[in-house]
Amino acid sequence: MAAGPEVRFTQLFINNEFVNSVSGKTFPTINPATEEVICHVQEGDVEDVKKAVAAAKAAFRRDTPWRTMDASKRGLLLCKLASLIARDAEYISKLEALDNGKAVSSALGDTQFAVDVLRYFAGYADKIHGKNLPVDGNMISFTRREPAGVVAGIVPWNYPFFLAVLKLAPALAAGCTIVLKPAEQTPLSGIFLGSLVREAGLPPGVVNIIPGYGETAGAALSQHPDVRVISFTGSTEVGQLIMKAAATNIKHVKLELGGKSPLIIFADADLDKAALVAHEATMVNHGQCCVAGTRIFVEAPIYEKMVHKLKELAEARKVGDPFAPDTVQGPQNCVDENRSVFRAKCVLRTQEYQNCGSLIRIALF
Repeated sequence: MAAGPEVRFTQLFINNEFVNSVSGKTFPTINPATEEVICHVQEGDVEDVKKAVAAAKAAFRRDTPWRTMDASKRGLLLCKLASLIARDAEYISKLEALDNGKAVSSALGDTQFAVDVLRYFAGYADKIHGKNLPVDGNMISFTRREPAGVVAGIVPWNYPFFLAVLKLAPALAAGCTIVLKPAEQTPLSGIFLGSLVREAGLPPGVVNIIPGYGETAGAALSQHPDVRVISFTGSTEVGQLIMKAAATNIKHVKLELGGKSPLIIFADADLDKAALVAHEATMVNHGQCCVAGTRIFVEAPIYEKMVHKLKELAEARKVGDPFAPDTVQGPQNCVDENRSVFRAKCVLRTQEYQNCGSLIRIALF
C-alpha cells in the first residue's frame, strides 16, 4: 500500500482555534486498507459540545461581525472557502482515501462537488427574499426570512468531506452559525476543513467542529437547547433517536436516512447499457451510499445473459490500493461490513486480499 498524506490536524475546532478536548481523551482513527491506527484524535464530549454551541451562539448575536455582515460579503467568504478547497483538493482527497478507504480518484470527485456546492450557495446568499402580501385598507404586509440560529450538522462516514460542506454551505449562506460533528470513523478531512474556514476569514465561532462519538457528542448536540436546527445524515435508527431528542425543545430537524434502491431491467432493454448502469449504480462508493442500487430485478428471459454481463463487469473492476491511480474501488470503510458480505450467495465468488486490511474483491449475488 502507498503511504498516505501527513495528518496536520487532530484537535477540536472552536472559535477559529484548534484545541484539546476538555477531558483530554482521544480516540483512534483506522486506515481501512491496512487496519492500522492512523493517529489519535481529540474526543469531543458533552462539555466540548457546550463550548462549541456557546461559541456559535455568541457569533450569532445581533451586534457581531457575522450578523452585521452584508449577505453579499457572506457569499464572497463562501467563494473564498471554495477556492481554498479547490487549491487543496489533492491533499483533501488523499486524506479521505487514507481515512475512508475510497480511491483518490473518487475522493477528488467528491471534493470538486464540495467546491461546486459552496459556489452555488455563495450565489444564493443575497437572494433570500421575503414576500409582499396584498391586504385591505391602508396597511402593508410582508414576510422577512431570517437565519434560524445555531445549526448542528452530524456527518456520516461514507462522504465525510462532501457532506460536511453540504451541511455548512446553506447554513452559512442563510446567516446561521454551525457546529459540525464528523463521524468517528472518518474525522480527518472534516477537522482539516476548520483550517480552511479560518484561512478564508470567517469570524470566530461561525464554524465549529467537534469530532467524537454519536452517543456522546452527537446526543449532546441533538438535545442542546441552543441548537435550533439539526441536520443529520445516517441510519434510520439513529435518525429516530435524533427526532426524539429534538422534540424535547422543538428543533427543526433535517434527516437524510438510509434507503433501499431497486433496479428493474426488462427483456426489451439494451442489455449492455443496462448492465453497465446496474454495475455502476450498485458499486458506487463501494456500495456505501444511501442511493446505491441494493437489489437488481431482471425479467426471466434475460436473466442468464444479464448475470453473465454483470459478472464480466465485476471481474474487470479494479479493487486495490486506494492511492494507486488505476484503482476504482478501495477497501470497505468498516471491517465488520465484510462479514455480512460473505454470508450472501455468490455468482462471482469474493475473497479477501492477503495482508490488505479491509480490501475485498467484487462479488455478484
